[in-house]
Amino acid sequence: MTDQAQFHRTRLLDILRVFAKIGAMSYGGAAIMGIMQVEIRERRGWLSKERYLEGIALVNMLPGAPATQLAIFLGHDRAGWRGGLLAGIGFVLPAFFVMLALTLLYSAYGTVAIMRDAFYGLGPVVLGIFVVTVIRLSRVALNGRPQIAIAIAAALLAAFTPVGTAGILLLAGCSGVALYRSRAAGLRAALVVTLLIGAYHWVSATLSPVGGTAGHITGDAAPGLWDIASFFFHAGAFTFGGGITVLAFVQDQLVNQLHWLTPREFLDGLALGQLTPGPVLMLAAYVGYKLCGVAGAAVGAFAIFLPSFILVLSVLPVLNRFRELAWIKAAMRAISAAVIGVLAVSLAHLAPHAAPDAFTMLLMGLTIAAMLAWSIAPLKMIVAGSLVGIISRLTPVQRLKDLA
Repeated sequence: MTDQAQFHRTRLLDILRVFAKIGAMSYGGAAIMGIMQVEIRERRGWLSKERYLEGIALVNMLPGAPATQLAIFLGHDRAGWRGGLLAGIGFVLPAFFVMLALTLLYSAYGTVAIMRDAFYGLGPVVLGIFVVTVIRLSRVALNGRPQIAIAIAAALLAAFTPVGTAGILLLAGCSGVALYRSRAAGLRAALVVTLLIGAYHWVSATLSPVGGTAGHITGDAAPGLWDIASFFFHAGAFTFGGGITVLAFVQDQLVNQLHWLTPREFLDGLALGQLTPGPVLMLAAYVGYKLCGVAGAAVGAFAIFLPSFILVLSVLPVLNRFRELAWIKAAMRAISAAVIGVLAVSLAHLAPHAAPDAFTMLLMGLTIAAMLAWSIAPLKMIVAGSLVGIISRLTPVQRLKDLA
């Protein structure tokens, strides 16, 4: 083996190891992106802040699982398609095994109390990491009044309109072309994007989902492995808006349309998903297990994440070929600013769930202060947060908290 081949092999193994570590210890849906930013960009310097923002913008404009797609993007940027493939696999595999183990435990014993206590401390810590990420990225993305205005406009659209993240970022790209390249071209593009967004929402409102959405599946017969694969591939390939939107689609189809699960069974799966690190869409493994055992769990997880691999690894070569064009650069300047606004709204939506009381708000504040003051690895903060959560739920400590 040549030195060059050995170097490339070592880099690929490093990618697999790092993303498996992140996937095994990262909680919080969108906040996982903050952990990746600290671990990959800041601690290891694998890419620039500008390139990282490009990755966030790209995955928010694609259907499917954004955190998994970002892992694939980062791996691809580091070592080509093999790096993207290994990064994605490394990120989702720990979640699959944890979800499968929790499902087996839950089926046998009905509860995993200590993990719920750990998640009580994990939530505010992960949210704090997310806050620090947005602060650090904003220093690069918001370097002028136009970009600040774009970020504010994006936040307002995300908070108060049904435009959706993909539409917001596309409109931001049009504004970037108008501001930094050609006003006429940017305005024409914005008109086209606005019409497309309107058409998409009109179609979504007029076409009600039916049981045949995922192929020729009906609720009359017991689903098999092919039915599970077909349904979850469709969910991962055609649902925009991130993991929460995909879960809403899955819930409507599985419970209300196909009747594969009862509402109680689906809620149990959501609870286990909160205790599982990595991508929230690993709920597919729980559903697959309930329907067809371990084989169903493997098929469900494989099918829902397969579109993310296909989309990102197909789009990136084209994007990399054209990213040096002047109009692409102009669009990305505005899109990077809009990403900050969208992330800020995501942060606001997560806050009440991650820090529901004074104790967790204090824990979140301490996390933010510690990470801004010192270069502490986020995974160490996560472990500490889970231990604090467990300790805080012990009876004597809980009584002191109740008295405070």
